[in-house]
Amino acid sequence: METKEIIYTKNHLDETASTNTYLQELDADRHLPEGYIVYTETQRAGRGQRGNSWESEPSKNLTFSLLLRPEHIPANQQFLLSQAVSLAMTDVLTRYATGFSIKWPNDIYWKDKKIAGILIENVLSGSIFSRAIIGIGLNLNQEIFVSDAPNPVSLVQITGHTCDITAMLDRFIDAFHSRYLQTFDSDSAQLLRDEYRTMLYRNDGLYPYCSEGKTFYASIAGVEPDGHIILATESGENRRFAFKEVSFLL
Repeated sequence: METKEIIYTKNHLDETASTNTYLQELDADRHLPEGYIVYTETQRAGRGQRGNSWESEPSKNLTFSLLLRPEHIPANQQFLLSQAVSLAMTDVLTRYATGFSIKWPNDIYWKDKKIAGILIENVLSGSIFSRAIIGIGLNLNQEIFVSDAPNPVSLVQITGHTCDITAMLDRFIDAFHSRYLQTFDSDSAQLLRDEYRTMLYRNDGLYPYCSEGKTFYASIAGVEPDGHIILATESGENRRFAFKEVSFLL
C-alpha cells in the first residue's frame, strides 16, 4: 500500500470568524503542506452544513479545520474522505461512552442528539481531488446551548466529566491518520465503507424522512461510493438521494 508521509502541524488561534475560511485564505497565500491544522478558542461565525451556523461557547469546545491534498482519491469517490473523517470521530468518542453513530452524510450523533458537525469543502481539478478543508465542531465542555439548534449535546453532558480540548484534538489526529491510510488501498477503502455503513444513525428499521415537502417512511438500504444514500420505502421502492435532497425527521 503506497502512502505519503504527513506531518500534522497545529496552529492555535485565540479567535477567528471561521477556521475553514481562515485556512482557505492562508493556503491561498502560502500553499500550506498537507496536514496543516488551525484550531481556535473562539469561532465567531462557524459554518455548518446547509448554510447553518455552529454554536460554540468560547473555550469550551473543539473547533478546528484540517487541510488535506487527497489526490489519490478519484474525484467521483471523494465521499470516501467524509467517511474516513466521520469514522475517526466515532473512533475517538466511543472511548468515552456508547451510543454514538453517524447521521448521513457526516453529522455525529449520540442517541438522537448531535454532538459534532463536519463541513468538508473540496477543490477538484478535473478528475483530480486536489484539496479538502475539513472543518469540525465537537461539543466537549459546553453545558448550556442557547441557539435554536434542535438537539445539541456535549461530551460533558453525556459523561459528567470535562475533557482537555488539546488532548482531544491529538486523539482525533491519531484516529484520523489511521482512517486516512485506509483510503490509499482499495481493499482497506472498501472495509472503511462497510464500517461506515454499520455506524449509520438509524441503521436498522423504518423511520420518517422528508423530500420535496412529502413525508415517507423508509430504511437505509445503502450508501453509494459517491455519497448518495439509498432509502428503501415501505412499498419496497428504492429511492436515491443526494445531500440536501432528503432530510431525517427527528
